[in-house]
Amino acid sequence: MKTTTNIPDPDGFYASLVAAHEGLSPEESAGLNARLVFLLANQVGDQATLLACIEAARPSTSPSHGATA
Repeated sequence: MKTTTNIPDPDGFYASLVAAHEGLSPEESAGLNARLVFLLANQVGDQATLLACIEAARPSTSPSHGATA
């Protein structure tokens, strides 16, 4: 899994991504994100890499997260 920038124009990509969400409702925006994830996952095509990316993207939780005293 690559964790360093691998996009020739990351700022341009980000601007395009933000622009794609303009004018969408929260539900439409979530749908766009879901479709985009599946399209990009298909481009990657490697199951192990995709699973590593899912794990890396998950928020970190501390051992005490959700614990009660």
